[in-house]
Amino acid sequence: MSDELTTLSATELKRLIESKEVSPVEALDACISRIDALNPKINAFCVTSFDRARTEAKAAEQEILRGEPGGLLRGLPIGIKDLEETEGVLTTYGSPLYRANVPVQDNELVQRLRGAGAIMVGKTNVPEMGAGANTRNPVWGATGNPFNPALNAGGSSGGSAAALAANLVPLCSGSDTGGSLRIPAAKCGVVGLRPSPGLVPSERKPLGWTPISVVGPMGRNVADTWLQLAATVGVADTDPLSYPFTLPDSITELPITQLSGLRIGYTEDFGVCDVDDNIRQVFRDKISRLQGLFASCEEADFRMENAHKCFDVLRAEAFVASLQSAYEKDPDSLGPNPRANYELGAQMSLKDCVWGNGEQTRIFRHFQTLFNQYDLILSPVTPVSPFPWEQPYLEEVNGVKLDNYYRWLALTYVVTLATNPALSMPMGVDHKNMPFGMQVIGKFRGDLELLLAAQALEDYCETTDDLCRPTPDFAALSASQVNLLTPVTHPPLPVEEYQTASQGASAV
Repeated sequence: MSDELTTLSATELKRLIESKEVSPVEALDACISRIDALNPKINAFCVTSFDRARTEAKAAEQEILRGEPGGLLRGLPIGIKDLEETEGVLTTYGSPLYRANVPVQDNELVQRLRGAGAIMVGKTNVPEMGAGANTRNPVWGATGNPFNPALNAGGSSGGSAAALAANLVPLCSGSDTGGSLRIPAAKCGVVGLRPSPGLVPSERKPLGWTPISVVGPMGRNVADTWLQLAATVGVADTDPLSYPFTLPDSITELPITQLSGLRIGYTEDFGVCDVDDNIRQVFRDKISRLQGLFASCEEADFRMENAHKCFDVLRAEAFVASLQSAYEKDPDSLGPNPRANYELGAQMSLKDCVWGNGEQTRIFRHFQTLFNQYDLILSPVTPVSPFPWEQPYLEEVNGVKLDNYYRWLALTYVVTLATNPALSMPMGVDHKNMPFGMQVIGKFRGDLELLLAAQALEDYCETTDDLCRPTPDFAALSASQVNLLTPVTHPPLPVEEYQTASQGASAV
């Protein structure tokens, strides 16, 4: 029964828990057993908090037995990305600077998840300071793709995506600036939603008014992703962009979107993104398979010619804000990616910042006009199939060198600039038999409509052999001998052991 529980969706597990057919303790123990067995093969969790989780699961079990009402996520195990501050649980951001950082309180996102009854089993791995789309860092090592641990899982939410794909937990948190949530979801064959800025409040942005960085939900399917989203939306006085969102009377019984009524625009590259020729062909094949489902399906035209420079400026602003103190104290304390981001931003002028924000406004306004013609826009999520995790980033596409280490994220960051909600959903495999992620983009603040349409699309895809969500070969994964802990000199420690070992260390 243990293995069966870990394969259940969050929504199905929630139903079984609330009907007393499965206890929160049973669900948690199944996840812990799965983590013990498979996490060493993929290094998705970098810190665990099993003892506290067991205490919380027992409390949830007693609540249910007493017939008490509970939150949307009561009893559901969850992994929290290691960029989110968690009370009493090590939060390193993948950086040696924060190797002993144990926060005294949960941040806004974690408060909402735990307040809804989710049970945190641990922290999921990230690139150093969240910089880059390959999850590897000098504290915990790399996260391997569950479909092939020698390949990367994407980033910066790579640990979360890998944990979901390997059935370690039913839910994980993510965050997204240039694609940090969507890219790992695509590479690992799970679902990730970049919500509209402010829909899910985030207090960890030093520049609270920027719309480019968001936190959001990840799950193995659309319904699970919506369940987590519903538990976290709404106004917070820690995020000036947050806004009210009225939940439907029932979050599980929502109207069905008819695919036959949808107008679809699609693009291979938004006119400006480098995409591998093989991925272009895979995308064309997927579109050809889907085309007859919709009212219309046509190639869309975009005016994004300045998107790369615009994203460079806005991304650099965010990194200067978050890293200035550490850089001025000791530049060598930062890894190459965080340091390169800081130095790029430090060289920019006020004129650059004004131009970047003005150009984003133009991109936003242009992008919204497309939704007079289309209900959804489809594109690939990533320009290439997953590459080895030892390779820090993608250097070239179709033999042409890219001009910086994150330019290969362009398919997702051009959508970041527009601020529209965007979902990465698995849609079969690519030319190398690795998961293929379809980016599904909705109208401005149309998150619920996007999820409803994605649910209908997922329902169709799951009926076909070539478009359904792929799953890893768990026998092969169990036999993997790939070493992902380099350059870490010890395996991940349970948080209870770590807090004892680091007693007296102050948070940085």
